[in-house]
Amino acid sequence: SRPLSLCSPQGFLYTAPVREQGNIYKPNNKMMADELSEKAVHDVHTKEIDLVNRDPKHLNDDVVKIDFEDVIAEPEGTHSFDGIWKASFTTFTVTKYWFYRLLSAIFGIPMALIWGIYFAILSFLHIWAVVPCIRSYLIEIQCISRVYSICVHTFCDPLFEAIGKVFSSIRATVRKEI
Repeated sequence: SRPLSLCSPQGFLYTAPVREQGNIYKPNNKMMADELSEKAVHDVHTKEIDLVNRDPKHLNDDVVKIDFEDVIAEPEGTHSFDGIWKASFTTFTVTKYWFYRLLSAIFGIPMALIWGIYFAILSFLHIWAVVPCIRSYLIEIQCISRVYSICVHTFCDPLFEAIGKVFSSIRATVRKEI
């Protein structure tokens, strides 16, 4: 490594040290470059998403899985023309598909922004307000509970023991008179 200098040839006050093997972003030697290329770098914000299975946790299985047969059905004995039935099926399916895509194109990104902000605020409040308040409350209550426990054991336990001894000598019998 080259020593730090207060003034570089370019007139800067400080120059960063140059490591022989380079830095972690631009390695000078081949061995370090190979090590970095072998490591899989995963960023949670840019993770790979599945474009085929878009509901892997099955959040909407019971809500929006609506097909033509779930909405329109003709009972036995009451059938329209086959061509009308096929055209109705196609119209329903294609309209639902493209209208959903149109709404997603128009409102998808703004709604994602709104929900992202909402869950960020919710997470922030939970991490920085709710959990610390609960922890603080539990710490404070622990102190109060010890004082309460001491008071109960000091005053109530002897009283209840005395009352118990008084009532322990009472005998009750039940007789049935005919």
